[in-house]
Amino acid sequence: MTDDLDLNDGAQSEPQLGMDFVSEVWHRRKRLFIWVLSGVLLAAVIIARSLPDLYRASAKVIVDRQEVSEAFVEPSVTADLETRIQTIDQRVRGRDSLTKVIFSKNLYPELRKVAPIEGVVERFKNDFTLKLEGVGDPTGRTATIAFTVTYGGRDPAVVADVSNTLAALYVDENTKSRRRQAVVTAEFLEKEVERARQAMDTSDRRATEIARNNIDVLPQQIEVNMAALNRVNDNLRQIGEYQLRAIERRERLEKELADSALTGTATSEEAISARLEKLKGDLADLRRKYSDKHPDVIRMTQEIAALEQRAADAPPKSNAPAAPSTSRSSLVRALAEIDAQLKSLKEEETKLRQQSASYESRVENAPKRMTEIDRLTRGNDSPRERYQSLLKRYEAARIATNLEDRQDLEQFRILDPAVVPRTPSMPDRLLIVGMGFFAALAAAAAAVFAAEKLDTTFHSPAGLSSVLNVPVLATIRVVPTRRTTFRRRAKRALVTGAALVVLTLIAAASYYIASGNEDLVRMISRGGA
Repeated sequence: MTDDLDLNDGAQSEPQLGMDFVSEVWHRRKRLFIWVLSGVLLAAVIIARSLPDLYRASAKVIVDRQEVSEAFVEPSVTADLETRIQTIDQRVRGRDSLTKVIFSKNLYPELRKVAPIEGVVERFKNDFTLKLEGVGDPTGRTATIAFTVTYGGRDPAVVADVSNTLAALYVDENTKSRRRQAVVTAEFLEKEVERARQAMDTSDRRATEIARNNIDVLPQQIEVNMAALNRVNDNLRQIGEYQLRAIERRERLEKELADSALTGTATSEEAISARLEKLKGDLADLRRKYSDKHPDVIRMTQEIAALEQRAADAPPKSNAPAAPSTSRSSLVRALAEIDAQLKSLKEEETKLRQQSASYESRVENAPKRMTEIDRLTRGNDSPRERYQSLLKRYEAARIATNLEDRQDLEQFRILDPAVVPRTPSMPDRLLIVGMGFFAALAAAAAAVFAAEKLDTTFHSPAGLSSVLNVPVLATIRVVPTRRTTFRRRAKRALVTGAALVVLTLIAAASYYIASGNEDLVRMISRGGA
């Protein structure tokens, strides 16, 4: 009875592969193959049937470029568009922003009962995506012109509503971001303009103060100061000449006074006559040197006229000698007048020398003052240029801010709003069943292969003969009896019942795992993609 023969040593010749061998294996293991195939395929079918439908809706946002040429208005926002979109995406994905959307749209009600809000927000982040769309430019770089916001969920109406809400968040965040950056730029430039204006005013006041304090020594006054210095020097020379002539007259008067004191015989008329002759001689000398308009000539002429008048008014000459005191008193008065004149000339000379020194100092200090003023002027040009530059930038920033308020510059606009999807985007049930079918075939084949490897019984006379090394003379078929038949039927019924139970457990577990499991849908969809 070869069907029940079993050798525990497991020594058996290698089977000859072929259709006969496959047929024998199929005859022995067809029930195992069918049960394993049925179990795996049943699990795949139940999973495909029990997975929830997920819908996806997309809203497209287009980037409208700046309408006003940048040659006329320089935009305040200069960051790269892709960078700004990524920055806006991070702001939209912020917890506060997404929490408002979750509660306003009543998203994930079951999850909110068992998970903290942070976990719900993370789930929301994973359920929507941002995809940039662009065109190529001559440099080979892709220029972004639009982007798509896609959201997935179980309710098609909610999916479309949330997609449009998220797209509106991107548009609003871009508008707020550009407006905020433009305002901050304008405020910053306004402060910088005020600082530059104060620096320019300080420099201007310093230059004005220096010019006012040194107005007489400015380079523009050099010619005026030189002319004044020449006039003062001419006056000094004239004063010197006046002093010399006054000193000469004083010496003559002193000599005459001394002679009068020695002789004591000079009369007043004689003194006047002598004085007139002396003055006329001096006047003749002066006229040879100067014109009649010269001050000395005029003064000498007046003095001669005064003496002639005195001579005419004097009493007639008597035989009695004149008193010498009259002549002496006249000489003393003349000496006093000359001394007063010399004193006045000395004072005038002192003043003129002070003026000359002042003008000389101005002329000498003019180059140094010119250097200082040039240095200050050059220092003043820098604050003025900075002020003018900042003022232009500030005016441009104000114009850009006004254009941002009117939304005449670059902006985001919803081009294609999301619509309610009619068919679910996932799962692909046919794909899941197909994958399950191939997985069932592979599992059944693996089970048959494992069963053959683990089975140590002999199934043919050739196998037994090869192990015992004795010839097989005859084979006897198993004669069924009622007992063996009952046992065989009972065994088959038990195996069938166990298989049905296993299939039922597989079906229940598959339904439990797949029912409402959105994560499994996304995982299978990503794996299939």
